[in-house]
Amino acid sequence: MLTIAIQAGGQSARMGTDKALKLFLGRPLIQRIFERLTPIADEMIVTTNRPSEYSFLNTRLVTDRMVGRGALGGLYTAISSATHPFVGVVACDLPFASKMFFERATRWMVEAEADVVLVKDEKGYQPFHALYRQAACLPIIQAALEADEWKATGWLSKVKLRVLTQAEIESFDAQNLCFWNVNTPAEFAQAEEFARENQKGIAR
Repeated sequence: MLTIAIQAGGQSARMGTDKALKLFLGRPLIQRIFERLTPIADEMIVTTNRPSEYSFLNTRLVTDRMVGRGALGGLYTAISSATHPFVGVVACDLPFASKMFFERATRWMVEAEADVVLVKDEKGYQPFHALYRQAACLPIIQAALEADEWKATGWLSKVKLRVLTQAEIESFDAQNLCFWNVNTPAEFAQAEEFARENQKGIAR
């Protein structure tokens, strides 16, 4: 029923090295995310254009189906590659990605008959820690790509959204960590230190 797709694309320009493969508490960051989410998934996939570098995950690796189309193209690849109707899409730079989010989002999606379950904060919608209904979203995303849309959230007005409240977020992530992304060496070090000091108290 649920595919989790971890997106290992992007240039990691501000990090200076591939952040997905950078060691976080002794193992590649993407491996940490993979292990956090595997218990709830019926299928795990990783989207990457360098599959040989991620073979150690021993999972299905998929390359871009629309090359050079940025974030929206990556989202299309993730959702179209899934073999289950619900698709959780997660960026590779979220060390505190939450399996409880996806467990609850699946229920909320069914209850609300929604096409997307996601969070909207002061920066806008958060599309890369979100749940998508494949059948509803895929044709809309494909149409957006054909219309030369690049923004990962530009098509959301055309589907039914279930936007989480702050109280709902805090019900599974009291510290509001799951959207903490690491783009620079300083951010990476800060998140790693936090994880080291709070390993027992961080919600999974």
